[in-house]
Amino acid sequence: MLDLLYQLEQRMGRSFNEPLRAFEWPVPEAATTAWLPLVDIFEEPDVIRLVAEVPGVRPEDMKISVEANLLTVKGTKEQVAEEKAEKVHRYERTYGAFERTFRLSASIDPNKIKATYNLGVLTITLPKAETAKPHLIRVEVTPEKALTA
Repeated sequence: MLDLLYQLEQRMGRSFNEPLRAFEWPVPEAATTAWLPLVDIFEEPDVIRLVAEVPGVRPEDMKISVEANLLTVKGTKEQVAEEKAEKVHRYERTYGAFERTFRLSASIDPNKIKATYNLGVLTITLPKAETAKPHLIRVEVTPEKALTA
């Protein structure tokens, strides 16, 4: 039964991601990292925005890089020892290294990518190249030529 629910969840996820298929946003396997920040992806006329939850990660502990057509976000969330507690009953929060990689389409201008950080939320703005932006084409009216018989 759980396998059936998992397969249904996977199919539903693919259905909702169809509009973004052109941008190829693969979700990496969790086996290579201690945890994965959750990322929302938004498309606007001029930009693609990635918004990642990275609570407890300091901006200086993150590295964002672009190589070829891959955007990589790496970082580490350090576990701070609780010095005043006599003993720890439970650790539920995740710590350690993370890495997310996103394949960029050719329509992204890698030289203009910007990243901002506020209250544990990392926002990466990926400007679209001029060729990827929608352009309106004006229809010109040509003067009618007289028909000669």
